[in-house]
Amino acid sequence: MEQPTEFVFDIPVGAGVATRANADGPPAVPKDAATVILVRDGADGVEIFLQHRVKGMPFAGGMTVFPGGGVDQRDADASIAWAGPEPSWWASRFGCDEALARALTCAAVRETFEESGVLLAGSADAVLTDVAPYAAARQALETREVSLAGFLADAGLTLRADLLRPWAHWITPEAEPRRYDTRFYVAKLPEGQDADGATSEASSSGWQRPEDAIADAREGRRMLMPPTWLTLSELAEFATADDVLAAQREIVRIAPTLIRENGHVRVVLEQR
Repeated sequence: MEQPTEFVFDIPVGAGVATRANADGPPAVPKDAATVILVRDGADGVEIFLQHRVKGMPFAGGMTVFPGGGVDQRDADASIAWAGPEPSWWASRFGCDEALARALTCAAVRETFEESGVLLAGSADAVLTDVAPYAAARQALETREVSLAGFLADAGLTLRADLLRPWAHWITPEAEPRRYDTRFYVAKLPEGQDADGATSEASSSGWQRPEDAIADAREGRRMLMPPTWLTLSELAEFATADDVLAAQREIVRIAPTLIRENGHVRVVLEQR
């Protein structure tokens, strides 16, 4: 195992973070989740789609995040039409079994559509450019009236796993009351589509260069959790969206520990 990386997380954080650090009692069991980093080429470099979560949300309220969320048990439906790397490939990259890999990838596609309006689907050899006909289905997915597999089957669509790439694996610190075991994916905005951020979970959304988002956090204009901050730092090194997708990533589980100390929350990152 690599030596833990440690830094002082001294940018503005949610008030609850400092009070939960060093919390007593057994840790909550983490829920499997998926996050998708949407990238595109802007006039001045790579841009990332970011959402400012509603302050009242029970997890990461008031934080700036990438689209994503927890796995629904129906995301594991093996009948879903699928194109691209098989679940076995994703399982090997993310260190899990095939059933979970399928569910995570389906959750990634579903949550991205629910929260941003970007649909990583189409036929086996073509990607959707117009998602307007699926507005009602998007709402039904968000309210859990339909499953992703059911929606795609009814619409005659195929999940396009080939549009996604594995990026990272983070698990929420044990001190947090709500914990997630989250696999991070990256995807380039499909040509002809746009991200609208029309979701009840976000108060605002938009595209921004990663270095500008970090500058906003340093100056107190937005709040970032450590995974978001560090991911943006990594993305700032790339010149184009295609370069991001071409990155050869070694996926290791990162399990941060929060320690309250001298008015700061010290974040110890352990790669396992």
